[in-house]
Amino acid sequence: MDDIEAIKQLKARYFRTLDTKDWDGLRQVFADDVVMDSTGSGGSAVTGGDTFTAYISARLADILTVHHGHTPEITITSPTTATGIWALEDLVRYPDGRQLNGSGHYHDTYEKTDGAWRIKVSKLTRLRMDIAEPVAR
Repeated sequence: MDDIEAIKQLKARYFRTLDTKDWDGLRQVFADDVVMDSTGSGGSAVTGGDTFTAYISARLADILTVHHGHTPEITITSPTTATGIWALEDLVRYPDGRQLNGSGHYHDTYEKTDGAWRIKVSKLTRLRMDIAEPVAR
């Protein structure tokens, strides 16, 4: 498999394991010193694969999420590094019935260690966030 395809599969695995709450699988997509930065969309910046996995698993425990990544722009910058930009659309449904529909981009860097690509830095930026309040019954 070529490097670009391997990076596409890595990001697909990120989306799937995040949405299915497969926290052990999610941890495997990250470099040990990953930086996950969602400050551009009202979130936090968290450093470290274990730290981020613990953070996100607690934050999303009771929240339904559906993430779609599209139109990747991947550039191999060396035999062991790459960058990528992914268009994002997501749905986040909170236990109280509120729902966020968002779109934006992930700006990633990747590193290849021991023959496997991992996410090194991921920065989420938003173009739009629509929040719907729960429907009264």
